[in-house]
Amino acid sequence: MSAPLITSPHNPRVKLVRALQTQSKVRRAEGQIVLEGARLVADALVAGAQPVFVLYSQSFAHTPSGAQLLRRLEARDAPSFAVTDAVMAHAAQTQTPQGILAVFAQPDLPFPSQPSLLLALDGVSEAGNLGTLLRSAAAAGVEGALLMPSCVDPFNPKALRAGMGAHFRLPLKHSTWEGVAAEFPDLPFYLADAAASVPYYAVDWRQPAALIIGSEAHGVSPLARRYAAQAVSIPMANAAESLNAAAAAAVILFEARRQRAHS
Repeated sequence: MSAPLITSPHNPRVKLVRALQTQSKVRRAEGQIVLEGARLVADALVAGAQPVFVLYSQSFAHTPSGAQLLRRLEARDAPSFAVTDAVMAHAAQTQTPQGILAVFAQPDLPFPSQPSLLLALDGVSEAGNLGTLLRSAAAAGVEGALLMPSCVDPFNPKALRAGMGAHFRLPLKHSTWEGVAAEFPDLPFYLADAAASVPYYAVDWRQPAALIIGSEAHGVSPLARRYAAQAVSIPMANAAESLNAAAAAAVILFEARRQRAHS
């Protein structure tokens, strides 16, 4: 027998979703996240994640793609509950909800003990930028991302949407620069800095390395500069000053991937 339609925003599941969407302390306490939209939910399923529960609108269930995804969720024994469009709009964070969202346990992938390529994020405070950085890192073959204390919550809804599933493929680790130095004493960290004189392609990225990306507004912290083995820049044309953090990271990380593919 199917569960009754949820019509109230005060339903306990709806209230939990809303709290997870808006409060990082609730996400930490519950160890859970919310994914919105068919693509993010489907990507999580492909990664092997099991939903805690799913909310979907009746209109979503009546679309061919929606019905197909709901059948996949049913095959995984994922508890799924239909809600009214008004309840979905209340629970969702997007301006135009896609009609489905799911609660999952926060991904906790094992971090490599002897990585060959890491991304270290220092002071990245905008959630969308952080998610895009993680997406680029995962695509470039980075083995893990280090998050310094000044970074935004990587499980912020905007970061999850911008990451496009990267959170389920890229190990994340909260750390400090002192902790990084103790854990990876032999791994050189290269700092992306528009003012550096060494171009990024002059680095031998075939060797184990890590890339430091800082805040677009404030740059990196003094500690990050202290622990960086070298600063590198991306030469610009047409008097451009710099790229945004996510674009700069993608350029450098895919250079590392290119070098490694041809070594």
